[in-house]
Amino acid sequence: MDIILYHNPRCSKSRQTLQLIQEHGVNPTVVEYLKKPPSHQQLDSLLRGLSMEPRDLMRTKEAEYSELGLDNPDLSRDQLIDAMISTPKLIERPILIVGDEIAIGRPPENVLSILP
Repeated sequence: MDIILYHNPRCSKSRQTLQLIQEHGVNPTVVEYLKKPPSHQQLDSLLRGLSMEPRDLMRTKEAEYSELGLDNPDLSRDQLIDAMISTPKLIERPILIVGDEIAIGRPPENVLSILP
């Protein structure tokens, strides 16, 4: 079973989540999404798996959110996903994928429910 963690090593919650996963004997494939953002299809699939819309997974307090006008209600789902890919800093992290299950590590303990 594939276990993937979308991770930002500079984020304390992301580091805590990775440590927690490893303490439970799981070594995920770590994807530093700032260096290698998910594709449009991958991000759309993550959102659907989380039953979220793009803004639900966006870091709306980041300066880029307002600078890019992402608060505009007329923007489509695809436009918002594209903005998250072009500015991956806007993607909430960390995100753990275990098979077909997905959890956001905020707080880090959220991921425990999907660990094998």
